[in-house]
Amino acid sequence: MSGDLPAPSVPSYDELATLVVSLQADLARALERIVELEAQVARTSRNSSKPPSSDGLAKAPPKSLRKKTGRRPGGQNGHPGSTLRMVAGPDVRLAHEPGPCGGCGTQLAGRPVTRTERRQVFDLPELRPRVTEHRLLERECGCGTRTKATAPAGVDAPVQYGPRVTAAAVYLYGGQFLSKDRTATALAELVGLPISAGTVAAMAARAAAGLEGFLTAIREHLAGAEVLGADETGLRVAGRLHWVHVARTGKYTLIDCHPKRGTAGIDALGVLTGFTGVVVHDAWAPYDTYTDATHQLCVAHVLRELQAITDSAPAGTWCWATQAADALLALHRLTVDAATIGTAIDPADLATHTRALRHTAHIGITQTSPRGTTLMAARHALACRLVDRETDYLRFTHDLRVPADNNGSEHDIRMIKVRQKVSGCLRTLTGARQFCAIRSYLSTATKHGIPQFPALVQLAEGHPWMPATT
Repeated sequence: MSGDLPAPSVPSYDELATLVVSLQADLARALERIVELEAQVARTSRNSSKPPSSDGLAKAPPKSLRKKTGRRPGGQNGHPGSTLRMVAGPDVRLAHEPGPCGGCGTQLAGRPVTRTERRQVFDLPELRPRVTEHRLLERECGCGTRTKATAPAGVDAPVQYGPRVTAAAVYLYGGQFLSKDRTATALAELVGLPISAGTVAAMAARAAAGLEGFLTAIREHLAGAEVLGADETGLRVAGRLHWVHVARTGKYTLIDCHPKRGTAGIDALGVLTGFTGVVVHDAWAPYDTYTDATHQLCVAHVLRELQAITDSAPAGTWCWATQAADALLALHRLTVDAATIGTAIDPADLATHTRALRHTAHIGITQTSPRGTTLMAARHALACRLVDRETDYLRFTHDLRVPADNNGSEHDIRMIKVRQKVSGCLRTLTGARQFCAIRSYLSTATKHGIPQFPALVQLAEGHPWMPATT
């Protein structure tokens, strides 16, 4: 019939074979992509460098990579407690009479006191500003000349805030991470001070400006240190991603903000250029360009990378990453025990665990050698790094001054992330750098056992606390 449609053409065998091969390739690529996406979704703060705050509300219970120490939970022996205790000289003593006799009802006024039970209540006094008026007298000499008194140091205006008010504002802003608006509100409600957010900003700016000599001294201390840690983290500044860099030891902290994450930002901090000690870091490539230094790569960081591989391995199967992590943890325990007891590490134990790490890393290289996917290539690079940079990963086993991880740097720099989480991003790079300068001051003072508020009072008075020269 003229209206009938033509019969569809039947594909040939070769066309069908080509189609099957194409579909198989598409399926293989799709499966590879699924594996990569599943690994990406499975990333948490436990098996990657993601911060704990990114885990969300459905995060799994915390699981430490450290092995059990056998110690009981809570404060250990020798740890100073913070229990509220009675004082010998209270500010106010109030005597409370018992009333009539509980037996016969006779009034007890004037009767002997047989026992006194003490109860003390610790509370804050009513907080209000204390205003000091300075009267600059002018007197006239017999010769007709009038001479006016000179104002005390720091009294520069008819009406102004004192150093303790400035210290309180900077403490709330830089020490407790309140925004400038919330700092002003807190001071108004707690103390009754009519202060504006702009005044808080000016106080913080003056405080940061007064730290120039302090920051120079800290930079010199760090540049001459035998061992230091270095790290960086992102910070939103003026709506754009900037980078906060830190260099630190157990006694000193230097933090600054820069638009760049790489060597430009590290150089601007002014510590690693020419540094000849040991720098502990997370194996990020720009740190390796500082060839005058010796390097210790963060073991905690690589343990998280290995944990991600372990998490994706089929249940009940042997995984090279698990054995590598066990070897690293065993090596860390050897150094901890040696430092605690004060003895040298047993060379035989050191060799055993080092050999186990090396062998299992070579197995990882073999298993991931095809590098057919992005995920497999990343795991291959990790296994190669464990072999190629074994000396840098295990330097802590030969030099007990060197920590195995960079947790100190992560702790010092985490305060910047806490500030961003509490009060949001900073509006200007100048403000971000001022905040970092204040954090450097407060962190270093804390490490030296100096309370933050007294240190800020000294800063507001124009003579910031300085660490002793060694």
